[in-house]
Amino acid sequence: MNVMLVSVTERTKEIGVRKSLGAKRTDILVQFLIEALVLCLFGGTLGILTGLGIGSTANVLGYSFAYSLNVVALAFGFAVLVGLVFGIFPAYRASCLNPIEALRQD
Repeated sequence: MNVMLVSVTERTKEIGVRKSLGAKRTDILVQFLIEALVLCLFGGTLGILTGLGIGSTANVLGYSFAYSLNVVALAFGFAVLVGLVFGIFPAYRASCLNPIEALRQD
């Protein structure tokens, strides 16, 4: 959520320009939700690959490691859910910006 809040804050002028040129609230909302989705998909994939890599290394070192595709899918789904839930507030905040005030900010 903090990453998305910073993204909205840094791109306030861009949001103001888009809104002043006729972008609807839904356009801005969808833009930031897609960004949050891409971030959480990347993070979930990276986490799963890291976990499987560590598990494979543990197998080589003689420790037992087993994984279930159901657990991997659940972890990935949870990463996506958390990313979207915590991306909604910043996306909504960005979509509600007044274009005049957004362009006035430094």
